[in-house]
Amino acid sequence: MAQPIAYWEGTWIPRSELTIPLNDAGFQLGTTVAEQCRTFNGKVFRLDQHLDRLWRSLEIVDVQSSESRESLVDVIHQIIEHNYPLLPAGADLGLTIFITPGSMDQLYHPHKTGRLAVHTQMVAFDAFASLYEEGQSLFVPKTRQTPVECWPRELKVRSRVHYYLADLEAKKQDPAARAVLLDQDGYVMEATTANIAKYHPDTGLELPPADLVLPGISIATLEKLADELAIPVTHRQLTPEDFATADEVLLTSTSPCIVPCNQWNGKPISVGKPGPIFKRLISAWEEMVGVDIRKQAERFAKK
Repeated sequence: MAQPIAYWEGTWIPRSELTIPLNDAGFQLGTTVAEQCRTFNGKVFRLDQHLDRLWRSLEIVDVQSSESRESLVDVIHQIIEHNYPLLPAGADLGLTIFITPGSMDQLYHPHKTGRLAVHTQMVAFDAFASLYEEGQSLFVPKTRQTPVECWPRELKVRSRVHYYLADLEAKKQDPAARAVLLDQDGYVMEATTANIAKYHPDTGLELPPADLVLPGISIATLEKLADELAIPVTHRQLTPEDFATADEVLLTSTSPCIVPCNQWNGKPISVGKPGPIFKRLISAWEEMVGVDIRKQAERFAKK
């Protein structure tokens, strides 16, 4: 029986055999540059933008990819060509690219080449399928976003223990909640693994300053769709109160694309249900990619 494959250090292997050495700096220090992509109808979405961000992250951590950008694109297309037909008809792939600095013994060698892996899995539809109708509960914990003095916000790595701690706090208040991180001055930055935006008729869509948050591929797509729908978009420093009094709050990330939010710190956001701006934007996204994103998630979510 055919099984999914993965790419690891220049070799094709069964995905089930993908492992990382215990002495790898990506494991020991969390210094793993990573990109999470997804497909729509088997076609990877915004690959160029993901690779732009990947190469920028590699530059920051001073690690070289073992594959050129062109050869990595070939690897990605090959793995999709093999693994996508193994999915149930109508499903799509989540695709992960990660690069570690390699062995701790080689950690600070100049011009070091990292260990590269590419693997896939079916999009985890069950993690978000219900949220399109019910909305996501949000909570602001005491845990804060890491200061820019710790690492640049544009760096996409798996060193994210503050996300874990923030969500632990949030789920003690509401098991269904997700954390929203503030910076050291009390301004809203992002949710755990998601960019965030708010909407009010008087101001349109408002997002945190772009240079203070991770440059998300999905939030950039949201801005583009909003512009096409003549929905005003601005960036500014936003407080928790700005979000608590919004008509709508949206999260954006790779797999679900856009998620509406229904509560902020235990209180309903507006009427506590997904609003018309979310519906316009997700419909435009669905038209753009040729997939009914909401129905697809509902169909393949674990019952």
